[in-house]
Amino acid sequence: MFTPLSRLMQASFRRRFRLAGDDAAYIQRVGMYAIRTHAADFVRKRLAPANPSKDGSQTPMRGHPVFKAQHACACCCRGCLQRWHGIPQGRALSPEEQAAIVSLLLEWIEAQLPPPPPSRRNPQQGMFDF
Repeated sequence: MFTPLSRLMQASFRRRFRLAGDDAAYIQRVGMYAIRTHAADFVRKRLAPANPSKDGSQTPMRGHPVFKAQHACACCCRGCLQRWHGIPQGRALSPEEQAAIVSLLLEWIEAQLPPPPPSRRNPQQGMFDF
């Protein structure tokens, strides 16, 4: 049902979205659970209704990492959802569709984050050696 992230990234407009250093710092500060909660809330309030308020301009281009993810993943308005993911306009999104959108957004966000720093623990050190 949903267009894979790899196909979305072939579109030059979608590919230009990136998380900035302040986005990554924000995500690290609040954690991925909070980001998932924010994404679910944004999707439920701004995208899930059959006829969202200000459809086509309801998702800002910046201000929150989820907003960037929505544009990168073509989940920013009902027109993009229809064009890229085949979800028709004029009907409310099902809970399953909302969950799939949130999963796609988080997949993009996680792919944008820098890898975690290497562990300082010596792998040859025993678990109880100090």
